[in-house]
Amino acid sequence: MHERIWMRSSSSRSDNRKSKIENLKWGGIVAIVVTFAMCGAVVEAQQPKKVYRIGYVSPVSPSYESISSEAIRLALRERGYIEGQNIVIEYRYAEGKRDRFPELAAELVRLNVDVILVSGGDLTIRAAKNATKTIPIVMVGSRSDPVEAGLIESLARPGGNVTGLASLSRDLSGKRLELFKEAVPKMTRVAVLYEPAVPASVLDVKEVLPPAARALKLVVEPWEVRDTGGFERVFTALNKDRPDGLFVPGGPLIRDNGTRIVGFALKSRLPSMYQSREAVDSGGLMSYGADLADSHRRVAYFVDKILKGAKPADLPVEQPTKFELVINLKTAKQIGVTIPQRVLARADKVIK
Repeated sequence: MHERIWMRSSSSRSDNRKSKIENLKWGGIVAIVVTFAMCGAVVEAQQPKKVYRIGYVSPVSPSYESISSEAIRLALRERGYIEGQNIVIEYRYAEGKRDRFPELAAELVRLNVDVILVSGGDLTIRAAKNATKTIPIVMVGSRSDPVEAGLIESLARPGGNVTGLASLSRDLSGKRLELFKEAVPKMTRVAVLYEPAVPASVLDVKEVLPPAARALKLVVEPWEVRDTGGFERVFTALNKDRPDGLFVPGGPLIRDNGTRIVGFALKSRLPSMYQSREAVDSGGLMSYGADLADSHRRVAYFVDKILKGAKPADLPVEQPTKFELVINLKTAKQIGVTIPQRVLARADKVIK
């Protein structure tokens, strides 16, 4: 009987020893796994995050471009790209000097940026395209046809390294003139201030605006500005000619001198129509064009796609789908113009 008790006790102690050994084995395995996991986490934490470098080239000055550049920066932030954390933005401004476009684009290429954002039209985009055939280029709302300009192969499949936004509606300037006439019904003569070096503006003056003006019983008078010094000469002539309104298409020289143009229109009590709301925010009477906020979000979309590995050649060029009419009532009062209520009702934004 004692022998049986001892055998049971011995067997129990043996089982306990086996259990302890098994527990030690499993404890060791768990410890090893935890150690490897912690080491992996430390190594991962020690590895620096990728910081992307984005180039931004503009034909105008920092002050005039600030609204757009800031909006794009915020749109990128919404997609997780935060300046100073995982992106660095290199800004370059031509300040209305077309001869600086190639130099600024070349600077960004030398910095080996991951993508170049190009604000402006054909001339700026072409300078960037001539500077690099490999770095992706995103158009920030080109007004002319990039296919006709030879910048891309087609809208659906751009080919090469250029994609982004392009406003191709030739009816847009005609619509702008129509809204201008509705806002200022007594207007009969309209001065058009434009840059002859900008193809889209020349197209407006020669082909788009004349038939639209005839339909509205307006007389359109083109005024060329080729350089910064040309503004004062034109302003002096316009003060003598006294048109009923000032119609201002885009262009790097026009945009960079937007404050001067707005100031002249205010001083001359001249109603003015622009393609971008930036001028209206500065005191211009009204604008009609692509919704900038929506366009900026789409620019961020292209940047996000490219930084995640998409090729510009495979990203279709987009056209604006949202447009906005902006009216500055404060300016209207200042120059003595009463905007009809039906026009105000159609405005997307009224500055009071």
